[in-house]
Amino acid sequence: MIRVTVIYGPPASDAAFNAHYEDVHTKLVEKMPRLKRFSFSRGAVASSDDAKPAHLIAFLDYDTKADLDASMASEEGKAAVADLAKFADGGVTILTAEI
Repeated sequence: MIRVTVIYGPPASDAAFNAHYEDVHTKLVEKMPRLKRFSFSRGAVASSDDAKPAHLIAFLDYDTKADLDASMASEEGKAAVADLAKFADGGVTILTAEI
């Protein structure tokens, strides 16, 4: 299984980020083909005392790397990626791993 972990930095406005994420972005992600599972965790999370906290961490699971590649290349995947610029002003870190 392939897991994509998306770490969102603290936004300028928590309320605006949360509203857009819940009302728009999650719907775009859920339409992505071949996506096996999608979940997220909200709240300030940091790995150490000096680390920048995350506002939200999302997890997207796929059966294979080919499924991930096809999903990202789809119109739905492109729309979800393009949407990041509309609300993720605190920065985004994306990690991909085989689990």
